Amino acid sequence: MAMEVAPLHRESSSSGSINKHLTDDGKYVRYTAEQVEALERVYAECPKPSSLRRQQLIRECPILANIEPKQIKVWFQNRRCREKQRKESSRLQTVNRKLTAMNKLLMEENDRLQKQVSQLVCENGFMRQQLQTAPTATDASCDSVVATPQHSLRDANNPAGLLSIAEETLSEFLAKATGTALEWVQMPGMKPGPDSIGIFSISQRCGGVAARACGLVSLEPKKIAEILKDRSSWFRDCRNLEVFTMFPAGNGGTIELVYSQIYAPTTLAPARDMWTLRYTTSLENGSLVVCERSLSGYGAGPDAAAAAQFVRAEMLPSGYLIRPCEGGSIIHIVDHLNLQAWSVPEVLRPLYESSKAVAQKMTIAALRYVRQVAHETSGEVVYGLGRQPAVLRTFNQRLSRGFNDAINGFNDDGWSLMNADGAEDVIIAVNSTKNLIGANNSAHSLSFLGGILCAKASMLLQNVHPAVLVCFLREHHAEWADFSVDAYSAALWKAGSYAYPGMRPMRFTGSQITMPLGHTIEQEDLLEVIRLEGHSFAQEDAFVSQDIHLLQICSGIDENAVGACSELVFAPIDETFPDDAPLLPSGFRIISLESKAKDTQEVLTTNCTLDLTSSLEAGLAINHTAVDGSSCHSLRSVLTIAFQFPFESNLQDNVATMARQYVRSVISSVQRVAMAISPSGLSPVLGPKLSAGSPEALTLAHWICQSHSYHLGAELLRSDSVGGDSVLKHLWHHPDAILCCSLKSLPVFIFANQAGLDMLETTLVALQDITLDKIFNESGRQALYTEFAKLMQQGFACLPAGICMSTMGRNVSYEQAVAWKVLSAEENAVHCIAFSFVNWSFL
Repeated sequence: MAMEVAPLHRESSSSGSINKHLTDDGKYVRYTAEQVEALERVYAECPKPSSLRRQQLIRECPILANIEPKQIKVWFQNRRCREKQRKESSRLQTVNRKLTAMNKLLMEENDRLQKQVSQLVCENGFMRQQLQTAPTATDASCDSVVATPQHSLRDANNPAGLLSIAEETLSEFLAKATGTALEWVQMPGMKPGPDSIGIFSISQRCGGVAARACGLVSLEPKKIAEILKDRSSWFRDCRNLEVFTMFPAGNGGTIELVYSQIYAPTTLAPARDMWTLRYTTSLENGSLVVCERSLSGYGAGPDAAAAAQFVRAEMLPSGYLIRPCEGGSIIHIVDHLNLQAWSVPEVLRPLYESSKAVAQKMTIAALRYVRQVAHETSGEVVYGLGRQPAVLRTFNQRLSRGFNDAINGFNDDGWSLMNADGAEDVIIAVNSTKNLIGANNSAHSLSFLGGILCAKASMLLQNVHPAVLVCFLREHHAEWADFSVDAYSAALWKAGSYAYPGMRPMRFTGSQITMPLGHTIEQEDLLEVIRLEGHSFAQEDAFVSQDIHLLQICSGIDENAVGACSELVFAPIDETFPDDAPLLPSGFRIISLESKAKDTQEVLTTNCTLDLTSSLEAGLAINHTAVDGSSCHSLRSVLTIAFQFPFESNLQDNVATMARQYVRSVISSVQRVAMAISPSGLSPVLGPKLSAGSPEALTLAHWICQSHSYHLGAELLRSDSVGGDSVLKHLWHHPDAILCCSLKSLPVFIFANQAGLDMLETTLVALQDITLDKIFNESGRQALYTEFAKLMQQGFACLPAGICMSTMGRNVSYEQAVAWKVLSAEENAVHCIAFSFVNWSFL
């Protein structure tokens, strides 16, 4: 028996004998070609067939009748093993090619740094010698060495003059791309390695802002150049790129005159435009180069009337060096810009003077986009709802472009300000010419609409990370949105909705379902469909579905990304969700503002989260009171909100009033959320900070747990959960509904964990509007009144099983309710009363 088991074990672990099987006499016999073909057909359908399926296979295929079922099982085991080994071998080869290319890049970077060190040593020695000799004469020759040639248009209108400029641009760009020009330092938080997408560096000692990237992409150089030259496809802030003149250069390259427009990221700054010369050529070593620089001497853009909304930016020699290598290409990207920071309010200038921001928005974005296209081309990407990658990229671009259009409100797009007296905190813009008809789909015609109205505002946020806040807004739509307003906007996308009489009272049920569509390789962008379940209070609509569907993109959610922009953009869609569905995007954009050295001594008060426009003239409110050491490292960011609403011609004023009030309500909700998540730096789902006079949520969590142990003699949380910031996290996820109410004549709730919010069917924002007496029925209130004296005397009380009521009117049963006094740190003052509802459930 042992002799029979041994060869069977060897066969099951050996992929080299996959086409052999063991006969009854203990000998290996090779499978015939027909037998292998039959097994391969089954393997293609089901790599891991069950025992019944293998027996069925033997019955259906007479050529397998002489093979034991165990041997069939072994064949499939070996076949799966061989497939796994093949995939692993392919993966390791890919990793090896990537590491080889990365090693080459690192060696080049190391050589560059060594040359830079040698140059600095020589310059240091020269300076020492000059200081010792103390020359009295000025060496005018030094100026000629360091002076940067200033480009007037010269003979730019003729090919010879443009070719001369192009060759100079090429020379300067290659010096930057190879690292010999400018002083480059590693981009914070972007360390090179086998899992990184490339090598990133920025320059902090140059005119303007500059960023540089190197990476490996599995595409041909020509394909990469084609993708990168189409800047509007990957640079979200690119509004327009037009090539006005193109002619061949003498060396086989091409020269183009390009006009570009760049969106402004907030409502507080004008957009940018540029006239540039773009030169595409090949080098002797086979590399492909696309370099670009601004041309002086050109006037306004093609539409002179719209030029007043733009500030002319300057592009210094920048571009792409694409070198072919085994398995693809090595890309060197350089972006060097002068964004004219003088033209924006001083509080926003760090954004226009930050090389990190340019690196995230342009340099890194370009490399990521090319890698994403290469990944999709390989067929390794799996997307939801059967959408093709190109379709999803189009949705992504349409959402971003529509949101940027709403923020900027260009006149040539048909936007005009409504009641623009400069005193309003919320800007209202109207567009009566905006085309929302889906391409090739007249069924979505919205010609009955009077137009589109946009309500937008910007405000400063203090001490809250943009990625954390955006994640919270994404996961908790009900915390800031009004379901009735969402339903009003969404209803206009449905057939026959022109008869919709207006907003009806509706309620969000609390169910938010997320259906992922796709994400980029590093998951910095998430595209998804959100379904918000709701119901109407009107009797005639009780049996009609009131669900809302939103197409949503969330980006910049990596908390470790330095200089990144975090966005949440969404648009209502129909349940059918066609590829050419009209989109009306709204959303949030949060951009971190790097503080200058002098700002570390000045800390903004929380009142700076008010509208930013009202503080530009009067100056920002500064808190000169004592500040602890942690506040010197506080975060500042600017939040821009833009919401778009369709309206009928006769309802423009009504919709404008509604939109202004709604955006103000959203601003108030976002401020409360920002205050809730800012002090501890924890995940925003950990619960709120309380009212202005209350302790922080983390401190309150400690008080709740300590008071429970003090009064009841038992731990509320496990002993390993009471250390540091984890207390709040474990209290938030505690299965029992834990709520705290104030000690007032009319007690109101000031805190609830996730189970408590679920039980009351409410949100963090609405929690403080709920009084204690509203959740109990008559018997529950009597039990509470009976035990209240005992609670205040001994510090705790146990209420019997009973029934309470949610804000939606649903009955909730609980096995027991425990109440205890929450003492402050001094243990001599009662801060609030805590309740724990054990084993609750809806009836």
